[in-house]
Amino acid sequence: MEITNVTEYEAIAKQKLPKMVFDYYASGAEDQWTLYQNRHAFSKILFRPRILIDVSKIDMTTTVLGFKISMPIMIAPTAMQKMAHPEGEYATARAASAAGTIMTLSSWATSSVEEVASTGPGIRFFQLYVYKNRHVVAQLVRRAERAGFKAIALTVDTPRLGRREADIKNRFTLPPFLTLKNFEGLDLGKMDKADDSGLASYVAGQIDRTLSWKDVKWLQTITNLPILVKGVLTAEDTRLAIQAGAAGIIVSNHGARQLDYVPATIMALEEVVKAAQGRVPVFLDGGVRRGTDVFKALALGASGIFVRTHAASYSMPS
Repeated sequence: MEITNVTEYEAIAKQKLPKMVFDYYASGAEDQWTLYQNRHAFSKILFRPRILIDVSKIDMTTTVLGFKISMPIMIAPTAMQKMAHPEGEYATARAASAAGTIMTLSSWATSSVEEVASTGPGIRFFQLYVYKNRHVVAQLVRRAERAGFKAIALTVDTPRLGRREADIKNRFTLPPFLTLKNFEGLDLGKMDKADDSGLASYVAGQIDRTLSWKDVKWLQTITNLPILVKGVLTAEDTRLAIQAGAAGIIVSNHGARQLDYVPATIMALEEVVKAAQGRVPVFLDGGVRRGTDVFKALALGASGIFVRTHAASYSMPS
């Protein structure tokens, strides 16, 4: 089958991947209303095209946190990529580098920061979950720095894991031949089987629910890397993020996998951009499938977008 657009990959993935893996990649939280909206909200935004403009020379290059990239499209952090293919994050890192853009590595990758760095040159950001054990966090940030990562994307919308009902039904767990490589040496790399979702149990045991704005400041005491706050949807939190020293904001609802019935990211973008007042760059992830989606986000004030290497286009029942 000839692939002509990103959405068509989903049907192929459904055929090829084990059900537990596909459902983990593709599903959202609870009623999946936000998952549907993330995608379909883009269709509510229309262009007013202007004509007879010379478009013979197009330059899509841009600068993100001082790094020049080929286009305002970067790769969002997505966990456990080796469940989909043995090359996993290695392949994503090589592809991002070949495309001249930025890859964000997930804390919960199935390849470590060192392994991804070893794939060759490239501009890479590291997505961070804050564990209860702050020594683990500090060690991980230092390892990312040493491995040449250029920024930290701090995920702030996951003090507990969203209720992902597909994962509960499937008793989701990381396949036994894989580990969360960044935590392998810390006895935190394995995920136990659970009565519901193995990932939900892992998060409940390890991730710090006390996370607050003071921790954004704490992070700046242990690293000089710029910090992007990932998971902002409101003007109020935009202002607080800037006060706390964020170098940028990622408008994200975690691919609609955390709190259901929050707005689609494209609908929250304008509010965040207005509140930022140009003080820091604002980025967007969630629901982006086509170049026209990217253009809509840029037109509404985003400095760039992140595409998730796994995300679904869920259809709401009529």
